[in-house]
Amino acid sequence: ISADELVDAIGRVATGDAVFSPRLAGFVLDAFSGAIDVASIDEDLDRLSQREREVLRLIARGYAYKEIAKELFISIKTVETHVSSVLRKLQLSNRHQLTRWATDRKLV
Repeated sequence: ISADELVDAIGRVATGDAVFSPRLAGFVLDAFSGAIDVASIDEDLDRLSQREREVLRLIARGYAYKEIAKELFISIKTVETHVSSVLRKLQLSNRHQLTRWATDRKLV
């Protein structure tokens, strides 16, 4: 967010308006249109730690384990552990299913 956007948002909130990011606004619109099942997304995502969500997004974007490790400043073994944990928690079998799961939920 730019400084101008932040100042504008603060001003709008000060006058009683609500300010949403475009991503959140899109999520809300999709939820109200029935395009996605909010309850299942929240429940599934709530099972994951913040770091697991970060790893999930990078896997879904096609990053290799080595690239994820470098991006998040963790070891490749830690990436493998997070991926295994995400797969187990979401009851998925491989990174292809994980990518599809994330894409279907517009997390990528």
